[in-house]
Amino acid sequence: MQKICHRCGGDLPSGDGIRLFCPHCGSPQLYLSEDYFADQAPVANADTTGALPPPLPRQVDWQAAFRCSAIVAAIAAALLILSLRIPAFSFLSTIWILTASTSTLALYHRRRPLAWMDAAVGARIGLTAGAAVILLTGISMAIAGLVARFGLHAMAGFDAGFAQILTQAKVAASQTAAAQPAEIQAEILKFYDLPEFQSGILLATMAFMAILLLLFSTFGGAVNGLLRTRRRARL
Repeated sequence: MQKICHRCGGDLPSGDGIRLFCPHCGSPQLYLSEDYFADQAPVANADTTGALPPPLPRQVDWQAAFRCSAIVAAIAAALLILSLRIPAFSFLSTIWILTASTSTLALYHRRRPLAWMDAAVGARIGLTAGAAVILLTGISMAIAGLVARFGLHAMAGFDAGFAQILTQAKVAASQTAAAQPAEIQAEILKFYDLPEFQSGILLATMAFMAILLLLFSTFGGAVNGLLRTRRRARL
C-alpha cells in the first residue's frame, strides 16, 4: 500500500490494517487495484478504436466563396464606373449586377467542382455575392461622386435629375395633404426643401435598392444551387 498521502504528501503509518484516511489532512486513501485496470483493458475485437470521430466537413468553402464574390463585385463596380462616362455600359452593368449570384456560383463551381452544392448553399453564396456587390459598388460610387463633384464639377446632370424627382414627390405630397389646413400643408412641403430631408430620401432609396438586390441575389443563388445540386461529394 502507498505510504505517502496523495494530497498533502504526509507519511502514512505502516501496519497490518488499511488506513482509509490520512491522519494529517483527513483525505481518503482509496486506490484501485491492478485487477480493476486489467478488467478495463480494451478488447482486441472492439467496434471502436477509442479515437474521437473526425469533424464533419464544411458545406461551403467560404474562402473560395469570398474570393469569387470579390471578383464578381469588382467587375460590377468597374462596369458601373464606366457607365457614368460611357452610357453604352449602363445596360451591361445592370445585367452583370442582377446576375452576380449566377456568375459567383459558376466561378465557385469551376474552382470547387466536387464541392457540396444545393439550394441552401447556393442561397448563402448568392447572399454573399449580393453583399459584396453592394459594398464595392457603394464605395466606388461614393468615391466617383466626390471626384466628379469637387474635382471635375460634373454633377449637374445628377442634380437636375434628383431635383426633378423631388419636385414630383413634392407635388404628390401636396395632393395628399390637400384636405389639411394651409398651415399644415406649408409645414409638410417645407421638409422637401431641407438638405437633411433630401439626403434622407436619397439614403432611403439606396437602402431599399440594396435590400431588393440582396433578396434577388439570394433567390438567384438558391435557384442556381438547386440546378447544380451535388450531395455526394463534400469539401
